[in-house]
Amino acid sequence: MEKDINTNKLKLYGFNNLTKSLSFNIYDICYTKSEEDRKRYIEYIDEQYNSERLTKILTDVTNIIGASVLNIAKQDYDPQGASVTLLISEEEVPLYVIDPSCNRGIITPTRENVVAHLDKSHVTVHTYPESHPQNNISTFRVDIDVSTCGTISPLKALNYLIGSFDSDIITIDYRVRGFTRDIDGKKHFIDHDINSIQNFIAEDTKSKYNLIDMNIYQSNIFHTKMKVKELDLPNYLFELKEEDLSLKEYEEIVEKLDIEMTEIFYGINVI
Repeated sequence: MEKDINTNKLKLYGFNNLTKSLSFNIYDICYTKSEEDRKRYIEYIDEQYNSERLTKILTDVTNIIGASVLNIAKQDYDPQGASVTLLISEEEVPLYVIDPSCNRGIITPTRENVVAHLDKSHVTVHTYPESHPQNNISTFRVDIDVSTCGTISPLKALNYLIGSFDSDIITIDYRVRGFTRDIDGKKHFIDHDINSIQNFIAEDTKSKYNLIDMNIYQSNIFHTKMKVKELDLPNYLFELKEEDLSLKEYEEIVEKLDIEMTEIFYGINVI
């Protein structure tokens, strides 16, 4: 394995075409006592995490990992939800090379629609507000996918993404696919050291969560689940005050929230 003496980097033959994919699912849990509360919660989520704010988050992610925006497509949905897709490149692409349909992140009011390009390097986000009247619990899920090729890594944006949302449950999948070759023709199926996604999560963040790993090292597949440790009830009450609850109501709500989080974390129905 010959390395460049000056940069201490592996000398590759041609382009580093390893594909690194980070899939990130975040769940926010909330107690909504009435049908009206559930409706207002969804309205609140739609306002807080509309396509404009999500575009800002994904643009920040692109900057953090050191990529350049080629195209942005965004959409708010009726009755709720939003999606954003960014086509990105490892390095800035000269203007004369960029496809005319790409907007380079500049979306003008006169443009009626934007066609998204999905390539090996892209960032996407989709939101899913959800509730059910039988348990008075509302959930908000965000799915984010960051897929890159070359030397840039989506793992650099991990802590920023966690901090950008109210995250009670987090599931993270990371996979490196394909191979690249060095100048001697030897295949390399990964270009960085990793034995757990937890290596890339800040210590103060990890201290707030219970974490479990399920990894397939020989296939460069890594999976981490996170569940918030402390359930501070006021943070989960929507338009309801803790002091207005009886002890029985307090305990019932805490139990419902805990069951909801446990079911999502382990992917099974408890009751």
